[in-house]
Amino acid sequence: MHAHLDATDWRILKELQANGRISNVDLAEKVGLSPPPCLRRVRVLEQAGLITGYFAAVDEKAVGFELIAFAMVGLQSQAEADLRAFETRVLNWPIVRESYMLSGESDYILKCVAADLSAFQDFVLKDLTAAPNVAAVKTTLTIRRAKFEPGVPISLGRK
Repeated sequence: MHAHLDATDWRILKELQANGRISNVDLAEKVGLSPPPCLRRVRVLEQAGLITGYFAAVDEKAVGFELIAFAMVGLQSQAEADLRAFETRVLNWPIVRESYMLSGESDYILKCVAADLSAFQDFVLKDLTAAPNVAAVKTTLTIRRAKFEPGVPISLGRK
């Protein structure tokens, strides 16, 4: 089910997605509202689950995490209980920052952030490939990030 959003809601989402720390006063000015109704709209968007949280984007390398890698994981069984068990295990691996179930050749793709290659290799060998139901793991190391734009592609004309 998609929420019915008007043009002002879309502008609010676009501004908050670009800067989650913007003050309500500044946000209201940017979207053409006074602060009280702007804050009410933000709260409604939060309560409806359209805004699911706010976070700081941390520069991995600046804090000592030199490696970003992806692991494509194939499971032996795709029974719902086995999928849930794997997802529960993924939740407990701090090195895994994002996880998506896939259609196609692999069952999951994991985005991993590690201090270095050795830490990533330890994770792959000791945790990932040793996990129950894991049949195959293919890894890819990133060379550099070409784009980072979290959120959804809100266009200016979207209503």
